Amino acid sequence: MALEEKREKRPPVTPMMIEEEAALRNGSRGLPPGPWAEAAGPRPRTTERHIAVHKRLVLVFAVSILALLAVTMIAVLLSVRFEECGAAADGPPRAGGNGSLSGAARQPPGVGQLPGRPAEEEDARGGEATAEEKEEEEEEEWQRRRELPPWARPRLPRHLRPLHYNLMLSAFMENFTFSGEVNVELEVRNASRYIVLHAHRMHIEAVRVAEDKLAGGVRVARSFLYPQTQVFVVVLSRSLEVQRSYNLKIIYNALIENELLGFFRSSYVLHGERRFLGVTQFSPTHARKAFPCFDEPIYKATFKISIRHQATYLSLSNMPVETSVFEEDGWVTDHFSQTPLMSTYYLAWAVCNFTYRETVTKSGVVGLMAKKEYPEYCFVRNFDGTLLKSIAEKDSENGIICTPKEVRLYARPDAIRRGSGDYALNITRRLIEFYEDYFKVPYSLPKLDLLAVPKHPYAAMENWGLSVFVEQRILLDPSISSISYLLDVTMVIVHELCHQWFGDLVTPVWWEDVWLKEGFAHYFEFVGTDYLYPGWNMEKQRFLTDVLHEVMLLDGLASSHPVSQEVQQATDIDRVFDWIAYKKGAALIRMLANFMGHSVFQMGLQDYLTIHKYGNAARNDLWNTLSKALKRVGKSVNIQEVMDQWTLQMGYPVITILGNETTDNVIVISQERFVYDSDAKPKDSALGDNSYLWQIPLTIAVGNTSHISSEAIIWVSNKSEHHRIPALEEASWLLGNINQTGYFRVNYDIRNWRLLINQLTRNHEVISVSNRAGLIDDAFNLARELRREVIMLACSFGNKHCHQQAATLISDWISSNRNRIPLNVRDIVYCTGVSLMDEDVWEFIWMKFHSTTAVSEKKILLEALTCSDDRNLLNRLLNLSLNSEVVLDQDAIDVIIHVARNPHGRDLAWKFFREKWKILNARYGEALFMNSKLISGVTEFLNTEEELRELKNFIKSYEEGAAASFSRAVETVEANVRWQRLYKEELFQWLRKSLTH
Repeated sequence: MALEEKREKRPPVTPMMIEEEAALRNGSRGLPPGPWAEAAGPRPRTTERHIAVHKRLVLVFAVSILALLAVTMIAVLLSVRFEECGAAADGPPRAGGNGSLSGAARQPPGVGQLPGRPAEEEDARGGEATAEEKEEEEEEEWQRRRELPPWARPRLPRHLRPLHYNLMLSAFMENFTFSGEVNVELEVRNASRYIVLHAHRMHIEAVRVAEDKLAGGVRVARSFLYPQTQVFVVVLSRSLEVQRSYNLKIIYNALIENELLGFFRSSYVLHGERRFLGVTQFSPTHARKAFPCFDEPIYKATFKISIRHQATYLSLSNMPVETSVFEEDGWVTDHFSQTPLMSTYYLAWAVCNFTYRETVTKSGVVGLMAKKEYPEYCFVRNFDGTLLKSIAEKDSENGIICTPKEVRLYARPDAIRRGSGDYALNITRRLIEFYEDYFKVPYSLPKLDLLAVPKHPYAAMENWGLSVFVEQRILLDPSISSISYLLDVTMVIVHELCHQWFGDLVTPVWWEDVWLKEGFAHYFEFVGTDYLYPGWNMEKQRFLTDVLHEVMLLDGLASSHPVSQEVQQATDIDRVFDWIAYKKGAALIRMLANFMGHSVFQMGLQDYLTIHKYGNAARNDLWNTLSKALKRVGKSVNIQEVMDQWTLQMGYPVITILGNETTDNVIVISQERFVYDSDAKPKDSALGDNSYLWQIPLTIAVGNTSHISSEAIIWVSNKSEHHRIPALEEASWLLGNINQTGYFRVNYDIRNWRLLINQLTRNHEVISVSNRAGLIDDAFNLARELRREVIMLACSFGNKHCHQQAATLISDWISSNRNRIPLNVRDIVYCTGVSLMDEDVWEFIWMKFHSTTAVSEKKILLEALTCSDDRNLLNRLLNLSLNSEVVLDQDAIDVIIHVARNPHGRDLAWKFFREKWKILNARYGEALFMNSKLISGVTEFLNTEEELRELKNFIKSYEEGAAASFSRAVETVEANVRWQRLYKEELFQWLRKSLTH
């Protein structure tokens, strides 16, 4: 039966108290009083009978017996382990990693070796001989099979499945610690005496295992933390029975860390007072830092969260608060509703003193009062906008409650008061309605909270029902924010809301298919933004420059990798979160949507989400569903066969279209892998470029001086193919990959290139009047979206008028203390002013950076400081960037990268990066993207032989797990050096000649 104990209110746990407790336990490892201690006690030895001795001998013998008993008792107490994990688990939590036991018990068990079982324990255990024999048999079996023990394997063993977590937390914000009690309902799939789950950087106080209230508890033989795989192991005295349910109870405590992952703290200043908050970031593998759990995506379960905190704070989690219990001492416990089935890395909570604004969606949720099924979908308004049901109106006959979904944005009180969250709140409501209509699957939770925090490792995190954003990616001040900043905010919100379906509702089975959620969210950034702003034409235009062209540069390197790549263990996960997953994933999805047809593609996605909601899915599940959608409209394409070639191979092809000189109307189409440097060593040396093959949906159109045909599609599956094009005549030209919907490049023979150029320069009449009108309208509008780019180029290349205007605007701001600089060009003016003018301007911008509370303004002011020509100021800024009180952790990387992009600071940033690498890697090494972003940003402009040698030498000494990022950096710098050697002088000669004329 599960242990039921009334826990008194504990005082806040301090690190000093944790260390003292661990010291006491390590110094005295006796069993607590009770039946266990009695069972494990020493057995008195039988004395010889009928011995007559002198009184002195009797006295000496008695003393000897007493001494022997004392020694035996001490030996037993030192060797027997009790079920309280604090005596066998790691010591006090600390920022750098797990604590540890002293002496021999601290050594982690090796392959096949059972932890915490010294040799002398065998005789002292008495009644546990059977358990010891089992352990020895299991150990021998692992050694015979050459297998790792369950706790040393890269993935959790599959014999248990969590069904439900009941998690109770107490957050002590005054000393940044928290305590927790988690009860996990477990289903047994295969019999085992071992419970292995994730736990990291925490102090385990106690563990209990029970079958049910009638059967009672299952005795814990021992338990321990295994830091190498970040797991906690519970060894039981007997095996758990198949198809039975058990309850695992763990009591623990840990720190609210001053970092960026797990349950961490952040702060902000309001009215001169520094205020603190605690927030979580669990993706991809950091839930284990906040509570013991089965921290892999496949282990979906329901969660019931309770958070106890001081009444001056509020708490948030994935679900709404059901009840709040107030205590007399100024504390309150918030009990949240139970979640649907979800993965651990989407769980979230926060403890803060923010305020909020809210809105509601047109669609709502239905809760069944009679059954505890998870709420489904309803409309609470008629199409004309009138209420169909009032809020929380009960339908007693059917047992239904219908309520609209609440959308709230939480932020610092001053930001809420200024209305900085209003834009995000309004588009979030509209986007939920857009996605519900597009996917025909409702947003599944009764609320969605958007939380704006000062410090966060990423732009945002899509926790189900509680999405967390760094302030710069969600707060927007209309009076001072530019259009480009508004666009950034919009696309981040569109991305995160898409994840409420692709990620939260349907979760990839494992991290090798992370692109299944990130690729879709990145693609819908453009589709969703087009819904909000149809005139921006994002999917057809900006997608090409921001996604397709950018990722093809990266994927054309020999050091690229497939969009789906094998992930064996937690340390491999970081490398799959890169632009290949995001941008190539999005480009492949766009290609897929275009060759399927958008309506069929949309229908397939609706089926995929409906079939797999609240569950996990792999890429083959998506391919099969999309193939079935095509069959329903009479088309037969094996989507898996096509897409496996695009997702399991790295790189992309270049299609070459040649006219056939011997046969009319026939073209030769060939494919080969496109690589920028054919001499670069391929990542997989066993697979040469000639071994790559794709099934390519090539769209083509034929035109001449007076006509252009409609678009057709040719499937290219072989290295070289012949195709008959009936409309292809002597003077006709051919255009491939219409609108660049395919993820490949196209080359033509010289004749076709010349025909295309002539068509564009001599006779544009072939393009219809309506299309020409559209082109003219687009051209004028693009010339207005391009105004800031022209200004930026003019200032960058030293245009005197641009420089004078920038200096005048900055001087006016300084003298009048009124900023009259137009919003959309402020970043250009700030940067130009800092680079041209004296140190006083730099100090003025630095002062404004500290004084402003508008996050959009703060961002461009900080970036402007990196534009200085003064190397002393750049060095000063680099050193200040590592002070978290001055520059937020996530912004320090941008400072270093922007200094590296400044020609006057490139070598300073490169030197700073090398000198501070250990600090930078310790701070950002576990955060996805951050290290790779930093490495790429600092090295991408290195272009000399000496800098290349410095990079290679540095990697030999300090690579430390960032192998993929450093490999790409070396290839990029090698390409830069090679270009300098081959083309620099030729380019300079051409420029000198052009300038002369």
